[in-house]
Amino acid sequence: MKKILLKIIILAAVFLGRESYAGNLSVNGFLQGNYSFGIETSNPDGGDLKWAEERGQLKLEGSEAPLRLFLKTDISFDHIDKDGEIELREAYLDLTQEKWDLRVGRQIVTWGLGDLVFINDIFPKDYEAFFSGRPLEYLKKGVDAVKAGFYPEIASFELVVIPFFEPNNFPDSNRFWMFDPMPDVTDRVKNEPDSNIENTEVALRAYRDIAGFDASIYLYKGFNREPSTIPDSLTSATRIELIYPELSVYGASLQRGALGGLIGLEAGYYDSLDDRSGADPLIPNSQTRFLLSYQRQIIEDLSVTVQYYTEYIHDYSEYERTIGDFPKASRFRQLTSLRMTYLLMHQDMRLQWFSFWSPTDRDYFLNPEARYNFSDHVWAALGVNIFGGEKDTTQFGSLDENDNMYAQVRYEF
Repeated sequence: MKKILLKIIILAAVFLGRESYAGNLSVNGFLQGNYSFGIETSNPDGGDLKWAEERGQLKLEGSEAPLRLFLKTDISFDHIDKDGEIELREAYLDLTQEKWDLRVGRQIVTWGLGDLVFINDIFPKDYEAFFSGRPLEYLKKGVDAVKAGFYPEIASFELVVIPFFEPNNFPDSNRFWMFDPMPDVTDRVKNEPDSNIENTEVALRAYRDIAGFDASIYLYKGFNREPSTIPDSLTSATRIELIYPELSVYGASLQRGALGGLIGLEAGYYDSLDDRSGADPLIPNSQTRFLLSYQRQIIEDLSVTVQYYTEYIHDYSEYERTIGDFPKASRFRQLTSLRMTYLLMHQDMRLQWFSFWSPTDRDYFLNPEARYNFSDHVWAALGVNIFGGEKDTTQFGSLDENDNMYAQVRYEF
């Protein structure tokens, strides 16, 4: 299937690249340096750098109705691992008609309302990029998929079919200190879902305006993108298998202007298909997740976004009975966030603060950043990622020793 998708893109590139369509082609991109170093302790491998690379990106876009081609390719050199990489971040072909459209190829899909909180956005993320101070666009990963849009009068529909599973990417254990319940077990194997018809992921979004609200309903059938750790023994493990349990998500969101700003509500039920009874302590129980958000411009050039997020674990008594000596999650996990963005110096300077704080886990993540546009083509950013918490088993508490400062410099063309 991947080869078929690639052939489609290549044929489209040849078609759109013909001399008669050259006027419809555009090429742009950037050159970038991105560096991050620890400010508290050295890495597990003894180094101080969390990230150190130079990167170039080339974007090509061409269209000749009803077709549109988009390609985005990165070439980078990593100074920590001393190697280069060519990454095809996006490569797709669009076919647009009056009542429907189709996109085939590698694409980045974004659903939901959350600001760095994802309920119905079940598409893959790169958390190593986020926690090591790379530009925010690198948090999202592309998927090889077919996306179809349908636009009858009753509502709009978006269907995404993903034949190849793509997991979330988490920080490298050589660069980041992280909690590990079984650190002495080095024999580990990752088993991702096979690429076949039965394991094909399917996601559907239906949306329309309802009484002034932007309303959406979401459905998803696929897999958890965070692996579950399955040891061969709970008492004296010698081998660990990392698996991705089956998952369905049913969700909805509402958003509209109110109270001088924008209010959003989002919810989702995570149906743990491999452990609906909650009796298996190694597979996540079913959960209900909820998000309330509010955005507003307080004064000119100063905007604020606040969020309240919670997770509720179903069958919690069964979870408590079977969890044993493993770290125990709260029945209700709460998380709050604050983003403040201030533009000054004719909007060439952007000062930004983003933070997470969990009242239940008692942990936090702080990210102040300053960015300056030297010209229309050159900008630089300097920021800090700070993690902490009372326990080393919570999301941000487990990253407590990974505080880092990062610098980004980009020339866009």
